[in-house]
Amino acid sequence: MRKISLIGLLLLIVSNLTFAGDYLTNTNQNAAFLRMIARGASIDVDGVYSNPAGLAFIPKDGLQMSFTIQSAFQTRDIAATSPVWTMDGKTSTRTYEGKASAPIIPSLFAVYKRGNWAFSGSIAVVGGGGKASFNHGLPMFDAAAISLVNAESSGMLKPNMYNINSAMEGRQFIYGLQLGLSYKINEHLSVFGGARMNYFSGGYTGFLNVALKDGVAEQLGTAMVQQLVQGGMSLEQAQLAVQQQSGALLQKLNDTKIALDCDQTGWGLTPIVGVDAKFGKLNLAAKYEFRANMNIENDTHQLDYPTAAEAYMAPFKNGVNTPSDVPSMLSVAAGYEFLPSLRASVEYHFFDDKNAGMAGGKEKELTHGTHEYLAGVEWDVNKLVTLSGGYQKTNYGLSDKFQSDTSFSCDSYSLGFGGRVNLNQALSLDVAYFWTTYSDYTKVSPRGLDASIDKDVYSRTNKVFGVSVNYKF
Repeated sequence: MRKISLIGLLLLIVSNLTFAGDYLTNTNQNAAFLRMIARGASIDVDGVYSNPAGLAFIPKDGLQMSFTIQSAFQTRDIAATSPVWTMDGKTSTRTYEGKASAPIIPSLFAVYKRGNWAFSGSIAVVGGGGKASFNHGLPMFDAAAISLVNAESSGMLKPNMYNINSAMEGRQFIYGLQLGLSYKINEHLSVFGGARMNYFSGGYTGFLNVALKDGVAEQLGTAMVQQLVQGGMSLEQAQLAVQQQSGALLQKLNDTKIALDCDQTGWGLTPIVGVDAKFGKLNLAAKYEFRANMNIENDTHQLDYPTAAEAYMAPFKNGVNTPSDVPSMLSVAAGYEFLPSLRASVEYHFFDDKNAGMAGGKEKELTHGTHEYLAGVEWDVNKLVTLSGGYQKTNYGLSDKFQSDTSFSCDSYSLGFGGRVNLNQALSLDVAYFWTTYSDYTKVSPRGLDASIDKDVYSRTNKVFGVSVNYKF
């Protein structure tokens, strides 16, 4: 149990802080995505990310830029059912609430088109982008502490006799600088080649300690003295023996304390290729992002733990590297113009997670990579206003061994809607709202007990607001 609690702290920082897309990939890099979702066949400035090959088909030469600000907020709750919480033979449920927030997620897109060529670049938060906090700990930490105290006290201390104080907080940002070149081969076909430099910056802090409730030590001491005296020991000898035992027990409780403070950094390169085929009202597009091999390195400021846990704390030590690859991604999309004012798109994403290195080799526990299915529609109400909406279905290859208190995902569907306001011929504004509905995931026997009495139910919520300012020079 102790092993699980200590290693769990490390996994906190690589838990999924993304708000659309894969475990370490944000696909929501522009408000145009939030309002329509399926943008893989877009021929607009947001295509810098979603369809870079299509930039060569932008109608007019010149420079276009788009600046986006998003605000994303998540909850991550765990309903943990187990007899461990009371150790009195009864099963009870504890709810642990976690929050992840990213109040400001900026991005900047730019494309310069001249003739058949289009040069593009972006600076964005391509993964993570927020902070996750569990202010009242996690089931795995409480279970580990209860198990340890029970063993060290020979069953004398029950959970109602002491307090477990723990809190976890992690932050994760992957900043991406992307550059690329698009070329229109002929009136129907264009291609793209480029790359993105990913820079990982994160950190985590956490603590756990156990303390007896007020008056418990005195109550136990009195009961133990009485028991020893009844057994024939003198009062003085009994008091001395209890004092020694109490001192040893308190020392063992102190040995359960954990304190962590660590920053992490790393980088990796993502090569990107794309193609766009345009046939009148139909536009077909595809993009492939290669895997970015990335290791994140510890810069540890504080690392306190029991000496008995030395073997398990090695991942936290200063200078240790942990694999955290950004997986390869395939995107294919089709867009069709039903009317000059009405357009729709469908799209598919595949993230090859099983071949992307993760901390502890967790990728091996996935049943398959991530599949996403997207659809969107937009309607020009008039020359000034465009309204749009979209849908996304995300299917991870989850398993009980992959899921943990500090790093869990849930299959989901997302809805987005919003619009674009054309303030003039050069300036436009995208405004959008995007939310996700998750399917609860139930992990059975997380503490190694019978499945009928021991389970964790993971649940999440997510909402994102976004605004993009677009300008054509």
